[in-house]
Amino acid sequence: MTERTSEPAPTERDGAQPRHVAIIMDGNGRWAREHGLPRAVGHRNGVEAVRRTVRAAIELGIPYLTLYSFSSENWSRPAEEVDDLMGLMKRFIRRDLAELHHAGVRIRVIGERGNVDPELMTLIDEAVELTRDNSAITLVIAFNYGARAEIAKAARALAEKVAAGTMRPDDITVDAISGALDTAGIPDPDLLVRTSGELRISNFLLWQCAYTEFVFLDAYWPDFGRELLEEAIARYRARERRFGGRSKRSVV
Repeated sequence: MTERTSEPAPTERDGAQPRHVAIIMDGNGRWAREHGLPRAVGHRNGVEAVRRTVRAAIELGIPYLTLYSFSSENWSRPAEEVDDLMGLMKRFIRRDLAELHHAGVRIRVIGERGNVDPELMTLIDEAVELTRDNSAITLVIAFNYGARAEIAKAARALAEKVAAGTMRPDDITVDAISGALDTAGIPDPDLLVRTSGELRISNFLLWQCAYTEFVFLDAYWPDFGRELLEEAIARYRARERRFGGRSKRSVV
């Protein structure tokens, strides 16, 4: 796996395929409400959208796909809904793991382990271990994840090294912080997609998205699939990524 760096690749050009796509899967509840169905049905249809999207990412040759499946703030939802989401995660792993492994999907999970059902945590660990040597695509699941907590945890880890005398304060660089995050070794997202029409990133990959291109779609997550993924990628490819530099399109 290519190690992450703090600077963008100097060969980045307009029209390039994104190497890493991150998605905030939003709108299951609203999709269900508009269809006159319980929220649980919306979440179940959201799982089907996950299956379609992973297949599409493989077919399109996207090396990294990150899905925001459950935020650390989602615990504030009603207990019945949280239990249903946990159950869906378990069923997804049990039902789809063999197929994902056969397709060469490497699974990584980022986020906190606390508060998670031990049975679910065991399933997650087994999925990560089984697929660790796969290379067709890396599927990153952000589960019980919050970006601020991730950055604070990385800062504590580096501070502990300084306190122990194994690191100097001057050694705390951008690369050092990046290497202490849950996403160490994963390139920063080129493209972040959010469904449902909301225009925010909701504590998701705050450090990693410093130069990420955002695409916000009005469609709800249960309606997502290859067509909408290609639409988001087309919008991304139409943009010029300057990373703080001057536009190559400028005449002067």
